[in-house]
Amino acid sequence: MSATEAETQVATATKKVKKLKPARKQVKPGEVEKKEAPQTGKEYNIWYNKWAGGDREDSYSNKTKSQTRCNIKRDAGLTRANTTGNKYCCLFFARGCCPYGWECEYLHMLPDPETALPDTSKDCFARDKFADYRDDMGGVGSFQRQNRTLYIGRIKETGTGAETEEVVRRHFKEWGEIEKIRVLQYRSVAFVTYKSELNAQFAKEAMACQSLDNDEILNVRWATEDPNPTSKVAEKRRLEEMGREAIVAKMDPRIVEAMQAMRALEEGMEPEDHGEGQEPSPQPQEEQRQPPSGILSADALESLKYFAEIKKNGLGSAAPPPKATAVPSPPQGLGLQDYASDDEE
Repeated sequence: MSATEAETQVATATKKVKKLKPARKQVKPGEVEKKEAPQTGKEYNIWYNKWAGGDREDSYSNKTKSQTRCNIKRDAGLTRANTTGNKYCCLFFARGCCPYGWECEYLHMLPDPETALPDTSKDCFARDKFADYRDDMGGVGSFQRQNRTLYIGRIKETGTGAETEEVVRRHFKEWGEIEKIRVLQYRSVAFVTYKSELNAQFAKEAMACQSLDNDEILNVRWATEDPNPTSKVAEKRRLEEMGREAIVAKMDPRIVEAMQAMRALEEGMEPEDHGEGQEPSPQPQEEQRQPPSGILSADALESLKYFAEIKKNGLGSAAPPPKATAVPSPPQGLGLQDYASDDEE
């Protein structure tokens, strides 16, 4: 490859890297008209953000369609949060009505599933979660269960179930990677499961009181736990795998290697080699002098390596581990055998 071709490929790769522009101001201050909910009761419930009394369905039918909607391709960009290190997203950006744009103190982009939030008891908008869900499954949600599924109600169906699923996917894939969609045909209900809980939190706020293709007003809430036993087992396995990966990432690699060798010995399998015909590269002398900072001591690691060598060589030429020096036992009794009196001479 010539130098000219190499320079051309580097220039092409540089062009593909898209630089984020400053976030645009979605609305002008005072442009969104704030409408108060009509009074349908005698007391206003600040927990449910509605008047007490009246039927649940009637109270939701009083809602009006949202005046704004977020467009990720057009609205996303850099804000002050990218400089200050704030990891939380702007709630008004998700709803499409942030008037600050690049001056906002929160992120104007989708939450990154790979980035861990500073506080797991808060959602991606820095709102505190609660121990239990609300009775209507609205609100911020609970910190006791990782919920990645949204309930989508009041969908106007104009075709088959497959066509409705395609419409729901087209509108909800903008907010993150979708794992699965389930449509209850003739019931105007769909369940959307994202691969990340953060994307589900963002989508819930972004699609609240929005419409799909038929000018309806969607009812977006958290879904209850799936009663399907297969889904429960799969979710439990997924959470266990996530916990295992998090623990392994925090552990000393030497401890992980020793545990894998010990498990291979228990199962009667040969421990994994570092490579065919290759030996692990020796560590620098300075690192070998430092004591291990993990759970197992240096003697335990040497013993595990010794048993791995025995298994590998078929109980053959492995050198025995160094024997521990016997420590003399302390004298029994009161220890008066070395004492005597002058009368005994």
